Amino acid sequence: MSDELNDEVISINSIYDENTLSLLSGHMYALSLPTLPAISFRVEFPADYPDAPPSILGTQTVGESTAKGEGSHLVDLIRHVLAEIYVVGAPCVFDLVEEVEQRLQQRQPESSAEQHEEPQAAQRDGQPSSDSDLQRHGGSSDAPQPQCELEEPPPWVLSEVLSEKKSIFLARCAPVTSVVQAQSYLAHLLSTDKKVAKATHNITAWRIRGDNGVQYQDCDDDGETAAGGRVLHLMELMGVWDVMVVVSRWYGGVQLGPDRFRLINQGARDALVKGGFVEEAGKGGGGKKKGKK
Repeated sequence: MSDELNDEVISINSIYDENTLSLLSGHMYALSLPTLPAISFRVEFPADYPDAPPSILGTQTVGESTAKGEGSHLVDLIRHVLAEIYVVGAPCVFDLVEEVEQRLQQRQPESSAEQHEEPQAAQRDGQPSSDSDLQRHGGSSDAPQPQCELEEPPPWVLSEVLSEKKSIFLARCAPVTSVVQAQSYLAHLLSTDKKVAKATHNITAWRIRGDNGVQYQDCDDDGETAAGGRVLHLMELMGVWDVMVVVSRWYGGVQLGPDRFRLINQGARDALVKGGFVEEAGKGGGGKKKGKK
Protein backbone atom coordinates (compact mmCIF):
# COMPACT_ATOMS: atom_id res chain seq x y z
CA MET A 1 0.00 0.00 0.00
CA SER A 2 1.34 3.44 -0.92
CA ASP A 3 1.82 6.04 1.79
CA GLU A 4 -0.84 8.22 0.17
CA LEU A 5 -3.42 5.43 0.19
CA ASN A 6 -2.52 4.34 3.71
CA ASP A 7 -2.93 7.91 5.01
CA GLU A 8 -6.25 8.27 3.22
CA VAL A 9 -7.61 4.99 4.62
CA ILE A 10 -6.67 6.09 8.16
CA SER A 11 -8.25 9.53 7.63
CA ILE A 12 -11.48 8.21 6.11
CA ASN A 13 -11.96 5.59 8.83
CA SER A 14 -11.37 8.25 11.49
CA ILE A 15 -13.76 10.75 9.92
CA TYR A 16 -16.56 8.22 9.43
CA ASP A 17 -16.84 4.66 10.76
CA GLU A 18 -13.69 2.58 11.29
CA ASN A 19 -14.92 0.15 8.62
CA THR A 20 -15.76 2.72 5.95
CA LEU A 21 -12.79 1.46 3.91
CA SER A 22 -12.02 -2.20 4.62
CA LEU A 23 -9.18 -4.08 2.94
CA LEU A 24 -10.34 -7.11 0.95
CA SER A 25 -7.08 -8.13 -0.73
CA GLY A 26 -4.13 -6.44 -2.40
CA HIS A 27 -5.37 -3.04 -3.59
CA MET A 28 -9.05 -4.01 -3.31
CA TYR A 29 -11.22 -2.35 -0.66
CA ALA A 30 -14.86 -2.45 0.41
CA LEU A 31 -16.35 1.05 0.66
CA SER A 32 -19.39 1.66 2.87
CA LEU A 33 -21.33 4.92 2.72
CA PRO A 34 -22.22 6.43 6.14
CA THR A 35 -25.93 6.69 5.34
CA LEU A 36 -26.16 3.30 3.58
CA PRO A 37 -24.37 0.77 5.81
CA ALA A 38 -26.36 -2.14 4.31
CA ILE A 39 -24.51 -1.82 0.99
CA SER A 40 -20.77 -1.87 0.34
CA PHE A 41 -18.88 -1.41 -2.91
CA ARG A 42 -15.70 -2.96 -4.30
CA VAL A 43 -13.09 -0.33 -5.03
CA GLU A 44 -9.75 -1.14 -6.63
CA PHE A 45 -6.88 1.32 -6.25
CA PRO A 46 -4.13 1.19 -8.90
CA ALA A 47 -0.53 0.91 -7.78
CA ASP A 48 0.14 4.53 -8.79
CA TYR A 49 -2.90 6.01 -6.99
CA PRO A 50 -3.60 8.95 -6.69
CA ASP A 51 -1.86 9.61 -10.02
CA ALA A 52 -4.46 7.25 -11.49
CA PRO A 53 -8.10 6.99 -10.34
CA PRO A 54 -9.61 4.06 -8.44
CA SER A 55 -12.14 1.77 -10.15
CA ILE A 56 -15.62 1.04 -8.83
CA LEU A 57 -16.06 -2.64 -9.70
CA GLY A 58 -19.54 -3.22 -8.29
CA THR A 59 -21.30 -4.09 -5.04
CA GLN A 60 -19.57 -6.17 -2.38
CA THR A 61 -22.53 -6.70 -0.05
CA VAL A 62 -26.22 -5.86 -0.43
CA GLY A 63 -28.57 -6.01 2.56
CA GLU A 64 -31.88 -7.86 2.38
CA SER A 65 -33.80 -4.63 2.92
CA THR A 66 -32.23 -3.02 -0.16
CA ALA A 67 -34.68 -2.41 -3.00
CA LYS A 68 -34.16 -4.40 -6.19
CA GLY A 69 -31.87 -2.56 -8.57
CA GLU A 70 -30.72 -0.05 -5.91
CA GLY A 71 -27.22 -1.52 -5.80
CA SER A 72 -26.70 -1.12 -9.55
CA HIS A 73 -28.09 2.41 -9.44
CA LEU A 74 -25.67 3.37 -6.65
CA VAL A 75 -22.71 1.86 -8.50
CA ASP A 76 -23.57 4.02 -11.51
CA LEU A 77 -23.95 7.08 -9.27
CA ILE A 78 -20.57 6.54 -7.58
CA ARG A 79 -18.84 6.01 -10.93
CA HIS A 80 -20.42 9.17 -12.31
CA VAL A 81 -19.40 11.24 -9.27
CA LEU A 82 -15.87 9.81 -9.33
CA ALA A 83 -15.47 10.87 -12.96
CA GLU A 84 -16.53 14.39 -12.00
CA ILE A 85 -14.41 14.96 -8.90
CA TYR A 86 -11.19 13.05 -9.59
CA VAL A 87 -8.11 15.24 -10.08
CA VAL A 88 -4.83 13.63 -11.11
CA GLY A 89 -2.44 13.38 -8.17
CA ALA A 90 -5.05 14.21 -5.50
CA PRO A 91 -6.64 11.72 -3.05
CA CYS A 92 -10.32 11.53 -3.91
CA VAL A 93 -12.17 9.17 -1.54
CA PHE A 94 -13.23 11.89 0.92
CA ASP A 95 -14.60 14.11 -1.86
CA LEU A 96 -16.26 11.06 -3.44
CA VAL A 97 -18.06 10.06 -0.23
CA GLU A 98 -19.12 13.63 0.55
CA GLU A 99 -20.49 14.26 -2.95
CA VAL A 100 -22.34 10.93 -3.11
CA GLU A 101 -23.81 11.56 0.35
CA GLN A 102 -24.96 15.01 -0.76
CA ARG A 103 -26.71 13.62 -3.82
CA LEU A 104 -28.36 10.89 -1.78
CA GLN A 105 -29.67 13.56 0.59
CA GLN A 106 -31.08 15.48 -2.37
CA ARG A 107 -33.00 12.38 -3.45
CA GLN A 108 -34.93 12.22 -0.18
CA PRO A 109 -38.39 13.86 0.03
CA GLU A 110 -38.27 17.20 1.80
CA SER A 111 -40.58 16.00 4.57
CA SER A 112 -38.33 13.01 5.30
CA ALA A 113 -35.23 15.16 5.29
CA GLU A 114 -36.80 17.54 7.80
CA GLN A 115 -37.77 14.74 10.15
CA HIS A 116 -34.45 12.90 10.10
CA GLU A 117 -31.93 15.67 9.54
CA GLU A 118 -28.62 15.21 11.39
CA PRO A 119 -26.03 17.95 11.97
CA GLN A 120 -23.51 16.30 9.64
CA ALA A 121 -26.18 15.76 6.98
CA ALA A 122 -27.01 19.45 6.95
CA GLN A 123 -23.35 20.29 6.51
CA ARG A 124 -22.93 17.77 3.71
CA ASP A 125 -25.77 19.54 1.90
CA GLY A 126 -23.48 22.56 1.73
CA GLN A 127 -25.37 24.73 4.19
CA PRO A 128 -23.07 27.41 5.61
CA SER A 129 -22.12 27.46 9.27
CA SER A 130 -20.85 30.25 11.48
CA ASP A 131 -19.62 30.69 15.03
CA SER A 132 -23.21 30.89 16.27
CA ASP A 133 -24.88 28.50 13.80
CA LEU A 134 -25.48 25.38 15.95
CA GLN A 135 -27.25 22.35 14.53
CA ARG A 136 -29.72 21.61 17.35
CA HIS A 137 -31.96 18.61 18.08
CA GLY A 138 -34.67 18.05 20.64
CA GLY A 139 -34.51 21.54 22.15
CA SER A 140 -35.99 24.96 21.71
CA SER A 141 -34.32 27.50 19.45
CA ASP A 142 -34.98 30.06 22.18
CA ALA A 143 -32.37 28.65 24.58
CA PRO A 144 -31.02 31.12 27.16
CA GLN A 145 -27.84 32.97 26.30
CA PRO A 146 -24.66 31.49 27.78
CA GLN A 147 -23.14 33.04 30.90
CA CYS A 148 -19.37 33.04 31.48
CA GLU A 149 -19.44 33.88 35.21
CA LEU A 150 -19.00 30.52 36.96
CA GLU A 151 -18.46 29.66 40.60
CA GLU A 152 -15.71 27.23 39.58
CA PRO A 153 -13.75 26.83 36.32
CA PRO A 154 -14.99 24.00 34.09
CA PRO A 155 -13.27 20.66 34.86
CA TRP A 156 -11.64 20.35 31.44
CA VAL A 157 -9.77 17.17 30.54
CA LEU A 158 -7.11 17.85 27.90
CA SER A 159 -5.88 15.65 25.06
CA GLU A 160 -2.30 15.31 23.96
CA VAL A 161 -1.15 18.16 21.72
CA LEU A 162 -1.10 17.12 18.06
CA SER A 163 1.04 18.81 15.42
CA GLU A 164 1.00 18.37 11.65
CA LYS A 165 2.74 20.68 9.15
CA LYS A 166 2.83 23.51 11.70
CA SER A 167 -0.88 23.22 12.52
CA ILE A 168 -1.55 22.55 16.22
CA PHE A 169 -4.57 20.67 17.55
CA LEU A 170 -5.69 20.47 21.19
CA ALA A 171 -8.96 18.96 22.40
CA ARG A 172 -10.66 19.20 25.77
CA CYS A 173 -13.86 17.80 27.24
CA ALA A 174 -15.99 18.35 30.33
CA PRO A 175 -19.14 16.81 31.82
CA VAL A 176 -22.29 18.86 31.24
CA THR A 177 -25.94 18.32 32.14
CA SER A 178 -27.64 21.10 30.16
CA VAL A 179 -27.22 23.16 27.01
CA VAL A 180 -26.94 26.33 29.13
CA GLN A 181 -24.07 24.80 31.09
CA ALA A 182 -22.29 23.77 27.89
CA GLN A 183 -22.67 27.26 26.45
CA SER A 184 -21.43 28.77 29.71
CA TYR A 185 -18.37 26.53 29.74
CA LEU A 186 -17.53 27.54 26.18
CA ALA A 187 -18.03 31.22 26.92
CA HIS A 188 -15.84 30.95 30.02
CA LEU A 189 -13.10 29.21 28.05
CA LEU A 190 -13.05 31.84 25.31
CA SER A 191 -13.11 34.73 27.79
CA THR A 192 -10.39 33.42 30.12
CA ASP A 193 -7.93 31.62 27.84
CA LYS A 194 -6.40 34.09 25.38
CA LYS A 195 -4.57 31.38 23.46
CA VAL A 196 -7.78 29.44 22.84
CA ALA A 197 -9.63 32.64 21.97
CA LYS A 198 -7.03 33.33 19.26
CA ALA A 199 -7.23 29.82 17.77
CA THR A 200 -8.14 29.65 14.09
CA HIS A 201 -11.04 27.33 14.91
CA ASN A 202 -12.69 26.17 18.12
CA ILE A 203 -14.85 23.23 17.05
CA THR A 204 -17.51 22.24 19.58
CA ALA A 205 -19.96 19.40 20.04
CA TRP A 206 -22.02 18.06 22.89
CA ARG A 207 -24.51 15.30 23.64
CA ILE A 208 -26.84 15.76 26.60
CA ARG A 209 -29.73 13.76 28.03
CA GLY A 210 -32.24 16.21 29.45
CA ASP A 211 -35.37 15.79 31.54
CA ASN A 212 -38.28 13.64 30.33
CA GLY A 213 -36.09 11.81 27.80
CA VAL A 214 -35.25 14.92 25.78
CA GLN A 215 -31.88 14.63 24.06
CA TYR A 216 -29.67 17.42 22.76
CA GLN A 217 -27.01 17.00 20.08
CA ASP A 218 -25.34 20.28 19.15
CA CYS A 219 -22.24 21.15 17.16
CA ASP A 220 -20.45 24.16 15.71
CA ASP A 221 -17.80 24.14 12.98
CA ASP A 222 -16.43 27.59 13.85
CA GLY A 223 -15.36 27.97 10.24
CA GLU A 224 -13.83 24.49 9.82
CA THR A 225 -16.47 23.18 7.43
CA ALA A 226 -18.11 19.91 8.53
CA ALA A 227 -15.72 19.44 11.48
CA GLY A 228 -18.37 19.86 14.18
CA GLY A 229 -20.55 17.18 12.62
CA ARG A 230 -17.56 14.83 12.43
CA VAL A 231 -16.83 15.26 16.15
CA LEU A 232 -20.51 14.76 16.97
CA HIS A 233 -20.57 11.61 14.84
CA LEU A 234 -17.50 10.34 16.70
CA MET A 235 -19.29 10.93 20.02
CA GLU A 236 -22.29 8.99 18.72
CA LEU A 237 -20.08 6.07 17.72
CA MET A 238 -18.39 6.10 21.13
CA GLY A 239 -21.79 6.21 22.86
CA VAL A 240 -20.91 9.11 25.16
CA TRP A 241 -23.52 11.33 26.82
CA ASP A 242 -23.59 14.38 29.09
CA VAL A 243 -20.26 15.67 27.84
CA MET A 244 -19.02 18.48 25.62
CA VAL A 245 -15.89 18.58 23.46
CA VAL A 246 -13.93 21.58 22.20
CA VAL A 247 -11.16 21.03 19.66
CA SER A 248 -8.92 24.04 19.04
CA ARG A 249 -6.86 24.33 15.88
CA TRP A 250 -4.13 26.84 15.23
CA TYR A 251 -3.54 26.92 11.47
CA GLY A 252 0.09 26.60 10.47
CA GLY A 253 -0.13 27.94 6.93
CA VAL A 254 -0.22 24.58 5.12
CA GLN A 255 -3.53 23.03 4.07
CA LEU A 256 -3.97 19.50 5.40
CA GLY A 257 -6.93 18.35 3.32
CA PRO A 258 -9.01 15.48 4.77
CA ASP A 259 -6.17 14.66 7.18
CA ARG A 260 -7.30 17.56 9.38
CA PHE A 261 -10.45 15.63 10.26
CA ARG A 262 -8.40 12.66 11.40
CA LEU A 263 -6.40 14.93 13.73
CA ILE A 264 -9.51 16.68 15.04
CA ASN A 265 -11.21 13.36 15.79
CA GLN A 266 -8.01 11.89 17.21
CA GLY A 267 -7.75 14.74 19.70
CA ALA A 268 -11.44 14.52 20.61
CA ARG A 269 -11.21 10.76 21.13
CA ASP A 270 -8.08 11.14 23.27
CA ALA A 271 -9.75 13.70 25.54
CA LEU A 272 -12.88 11.56 25.97
CA VAL A 273 -10.82 8.48 26.81
CA LYS A 274 -8.60 10.39 29.26
CA GLY A 275 -11.72 11.80 30.92
CA GLY A 276 -13.21 8.35 31.50
CA PHE A 277 -16.31 9.07 29.44
CA VAL A 278 -16.00 5.98 27.27
CA GLU A 279 -16.05 3.63 30.26
CA GLU A 280 -18.97 5.45 31.85
CA ALA A 281 -20.90 5.44 28.55
CA GLY A 282 -20.89 1.66 28.59
CA LYS A 283 -22.74 1.79 31.92
CA GLY A 284 -25.55 3.92 30.52
CA GLY A 285 -24.47 7.38 31.59
CA GLY A 286 -22.05 10.18 30.87
CA GLY A 287 -18.66 10.13 32.51
CA LYS A 288 -17.88 12.39 35.45
CA LYS A 289 -14.18 11.86 35.87
CA LYS A 290 -12.32 15.11 36.22
CA GLY A 291 -8.86 15.87 34.89
CA LYS A 292 -6.41 18.69 34.91
CA LYS A 293 -7.61 22.06 33.72
